[in-house]
Amino acid sequence: MFEVLVYVYENYWQANVCPELHQLSRRLTAAGFEAEEIHDALVWLNGLNIAAQSTQIYLPAVADTATVADNSPALQAQSAGSLRVYSVNEQEHIGAQALGFVSFLESAGVLPPHMREIAVDRAMAVPGTPLLLDDLKIIILMIYWSFGQELDALVLDELCDDTEGRIAH
Repeated sequence: MFEVLVYVYENYWQANVCPELHQLSRRLTAAGFEAEEIHDALVWLNGLNIAAQSTQIYLPAVADTATVADNSPALQAQSAGSLRVYSVNEQEHIGAQALGFVSFLESAGVLPPHMREIAVDRAMAVPGTPLLLDDLKIIILMIYWSFGQELDALVLDELCDDTEGRIAH
């Protein structure tokens, strides 16, 4: 499934130019992906699209706006003293290494709380325990892609870099 997601990311730089899921399925088949991989990736992408669209509805356009157009409450900024506590199920499924990476991105200020929650949701939607760190990095790339946001070059390097060959100093 992750090979399909990487293909989509590389070939459709912006989510808004990505074809509808049915047409994307045909293009992925033509690219040589197996039907099961395509199905799993499209189901996962559909969940990402729903989460991203739902979140964008509640993101305030102006920092001091307390409601959005339909008078629903806007997402509130996370207070400085707040703490995200992961359930036992999330800890087991996502794994310590991947959760540590999420924490690193949050502390670096590049993964806001609403995107973190989508990352946790989409990570929980992936079969297999624990989630591989490389797979989490693809999930985070796809979240930024779905919001149409470009990543800082250093963050992109961190997400795309193969860490297996690194030597700790």
